[in-house]
Amino acid sequence: MTSMTASRSATGPTALTLDERITGALVGAAVGDALGGPVEGRSPEQIVARHGGRIDGIVGPWDGDRWRTARPVAPYHKGDGHVTDDTLMTHALVRVYEAVRDHLDAYAVADHLVPELITNLRWIPELEAEALPLQRIFLAEKWIVARLHYGHVDPREAGSGNIVNCGAAMYMAPVGLVNAAHPEAAYAEALDVAGAHQSSYGREAAGVFAAAVAAACAPGATPAGVVDTCLSLAKDGTRSAIEAVCETAARYDDFESALEPLRAAVAPFDTVGPDYRAPSLAARRPSRLHAIEELPIALGMLLVAGGDYRHAVLGSVNYGRDCDSIATMSGAVAGALGGERAVPADWARAVAGASRLDLHAPARTLAQVAREVFARDALRRRAHESAFAALVGTA
Repeated sequence: MTSMTASRSATGPTALTLDERITGALVGAAVGDALGGPVEGRSPEQIVARHGGRIDGIVGPWDGDRWRTARPVAPYHKGDGHVTDDTLMTHALVRVYEAVRDHLDAYAVADHLVPELITNLRWIPELEAEALPLQRIFLAEKWIVARLHYGHVDPREAGSGNIVNCGAAMYMAPVGLVNAAHPEAAYAEALDVAGAHQSSYGREAAGVFAAAVAAACAPGATPAGVVDTCLSLAKDGTRSAIEAVCETAARYDDFESALEPLRAAVAPFDTVGPDYRAPSLAARRPSRLHAIEELPIALGMLLVAGGDYRHAVLGSVNYGRDCDSIATMSGAVAGALGGERAVPADWARAVAGASRLDLHAPARTLAQVAREVFARDALRRRAHESAFAALVGTA
């Protein structure tokens, strides 16, 4: 494949601080999540028919005032600026970093994330009530609690046997941010963390998404450079899917014309099949040939948009299917590339107000933790350099 950097030249900002990039990524992810929630599981054609055109901002529930009893999803108030489980899990992982204040692994999921899910009441926007996060997350995430809290499974192996989907990838942005500008480290850490939740291409996507966010934080980063980094790290079907989707995306500069081509590009790797609400027989099974749909499409939309946050997120939302997670991912990467200023302020205010969440507090926390972790890493690196120099006789 021709280098994405060579085939598409987008210019990113170079003067953004760590705090601005972390804020852009976390606020951007939450806003994308909230915009995509009300149309999750629908097709682009259904979205147009329901809303009289493409979505260009925050919309209400698909079924209006009947959201409490509507099927196939109830009783979640998706829409009106409410974030979904993607953001709830992302913020929970930030709180784990706040507690540990160092790199995480699968054991941190058992020791800290599981108690977050089953102990502390949080405001759940889609339930319009305080509840345990466990009462909102889906079965693929409840698996973490079942395996680690009740089953006492080795955390490094707990993800084996779970359905293979985007459940782990959707909340891995904090791993990329703690490892800002070091995508290789983000990839390795996310694979370890995600091992408690997922296996196969679901776990791989978690590592690659974290790497994408880390790469987007580097000074001078571009959308094409982020994709090149992902391709350098991704394995098996995940790499093939990203390559196919992004080769297609490089031929478009507006999401409207890219919707069908991007779906066609990812379809051979996607095990869910054409009917999102009725997954095919192959769905969710471990495979070295397949990939989750969400990450390749998010990266493809990032390229189509040339890194522009609004364009990338609206393309992700109007794609339909698992569009809240797609927009979470594209929003995180575009937000890291452009900083908080890239995220429309009116969207961010509306989502924060509707969801009753301080979208900036997790960013402030994680920026401080990232600095502390970097300082620890520097000390560890110097200790290793000194020990190695002594070993080879150059001390």
